[in-house]
Amino acid sequence: MITNSAPKLISLFAGCGGLDRGFIDAGFQTIYANDFDTAAQAVYRLNLGEIDGRDILTVDEDEIPDGDILSAGFPCQPFSNAGDRKGVYDSRGMLYKECIRIIEKKMPKVIVFENVKGLLSTKYIDGRKLPEVIVEDLSNIGGTGYSIVYEMLNASDYGVPQNRHRVFFVGIRKDLGKTFVFPEKMPKTEMLTLNHVLCMPDGLPNQVHWEFSPQAMSMVEQISEGGSWKDVPYDRLAPRFQRIRDDMVKYRSPNFYRRFARTEICGTITASAQPENCGITHPTENRRFTIREIARIQTFPDNFLFIDDSTKDIVAMYRVIGNAVPPLLAQRIAEAIFHQVFEDEPVCQ
Repeated sequence: MITNSAPKLISLFAGCGGLDRGFIDAGFQTIYANDFDTAAQAVYRLNLGEIDGRDILTVDEDEIPDGDILSAGFPCQPFSNAGDRKGVYDSRGMLYKECIRIIEKKMPKVIVFENVKGLLSTKYIDGRKLPEVIVEDLSNIGGTGYSIVYEMLNASDYGVPQNRHRVFFVGIRKDLGKTFVFPEKMPKTEMLTLNHVLCMPDGLPNQVHWEFSPQAMSMVEQISEGGSWKDVPYDRLAPRFQRIRDDMVKYRSPNFYRRFARTEICGTITASAQPENCGITHPTENRRFTIREIARIQTFPDNFLFIDDSTKDIVAMYRVIGNAVPPLLAQRIAEAIFHQVFEDEPVCQ
């Protein structure tokens, strides 16, 4: 239940609202959210309320209200193993500096950054590792600075039915005299398997899926539950895949077209939703997971709605869900922050 005394969240690069949903469920209230992606904005407004859709570069710090905590899932594509890994040389890779600009003005009690694990090995333009730069920037900001910790988390260790590795930075303003401790891992149970996630009541919304291309379907039809492209006979592979099969060491034994079994925990739901690069294929049916199924794998509640009025909308929904922070993972972190920082601290009025 959210009250006037609930800690107030400033949410930058909020996406469709996965992180915000988790923080709200932990007792926080979002007082300002921003994202430039129109599809993400539409989903956010449908479920969580208003969001500023302007480019963050054009938003003046004074237009943002004071808050107790600031979160930012700045664009991960420049650091992603699935992308071209341009890092800070991609203009999106420097958008975290916009977070620094706003933090320096607002100086909330807590900050939370989330990104892909590729950020950990990214070099800054001066040769330092990017995490070291982020820690240094935040440690000295505003004259007070923050005590920063960061850790790579697997979402399945916190109740999310998905093996999804993401890096979280959590900083507590130094004058509060505290350092954040990440929550303990939870035991993995059968409840995390696809068998449980895909068991859902009839009549849920967004039970539509993005059709495979004919080329993808020709591969998927030959892959058994729990298998991958390695199930496909050599003479039925496209020439590109035959070249890779011929020299698996050179290509680092890729596991294309992974089809997770119902007894397994799903792999990472990605923004691209391409069967070649992620486990987006249903265990027993020759199709992608539906929008509702991937939303469940990401732990969005069944009453969290997505837009599926056209093929264009469907593709965009796979992207915004894949880019989101799983709400349950966000909730676990938010609960730890609340207990460690805000139980005995006054909040912004």
